[in-house]
Amino acid sequence: MAGEHVQAVHKLQELEEIRQLKARYCRFLDTKDVESWRAVFTTDVVVTLDMAVSVGGADPKTAPPLQGINNFVPMVMGGLENVATKHHCHTLELALVSATTATGIWAMEDLLVFGFHLCGTASCSAPATTTRHTKSGTVHGGSRACT
Repeated sequence: MAGEHVQAVHKLQELEEIRQLKARYCRFLDTKDVESWRAVFTTDVVVTLDMAVSVGGADPKTAPPLQGINNFVPMVMGGLENVATKHHCHTLELALVSATTATGIWAMEDLLVFGFHLCGTASCSAPATTTRHTKSGTVHGGSRACT
């Protein structure tokens, strides 16, 4: 019985570590802390992006896989230059499938503000466009001006 308890506690610790990793992923991405965000991944990361949301669900094809941290990070960070982001992840479904592998699905929403300028600076007069993406593919747009 004690061995089962230890295994259950270990499993919960592993799941919590994964939750914390996902939280750091979002925070580092949103704060544009490139080196910390890069450290969330292994150097041999392979990322397949589902492009259905970015096309309003019209084309559910995935993009070609991005292989390696040196291909993935510059592509993402380059696409987010002058974009303020806010990522929210909720209702996690997570399973440990082996001693070294887990699978998970996060319902998520991200808010992107294009043309972002820091308010209070001399260059803060351009309007910004806001786009919200959700897992369901709904996109809401609008604009705001920095004042």
